[in-house]
Amino acid sequence: MHEAQKDTQRAFAAAKAIIDGRDPNSDGSSIMVTVEHAIAAVLLAIYKDPRTAAGMLNEGLIPGIEERLSLYASKRPGDI
Repeated sequence: MHEAQKDTQRAFAAAKAIIDGRDPNSDGSSIMVTVEHAIAAVLLAIYKDPRTAAGMLNEGLIPGIEERLSLYASKRPGDI
């Protein structure tokens, strides 16, 4: 299995753990709070320094997420 496939599997496993049986439609706010906690925890585990972690969020993570969402939208027109 290629690393990209492993990354996809990890992402889906993380999403499943974060959602944890909650209904995305009615529990979206609480799910997003968990996402915020998870992202902050991972960034701090990697970078230790909160300023560096915040920089990586703004400079790397947000643009990367936007790119993935755009790619998804281009493959499934009308869904987003």
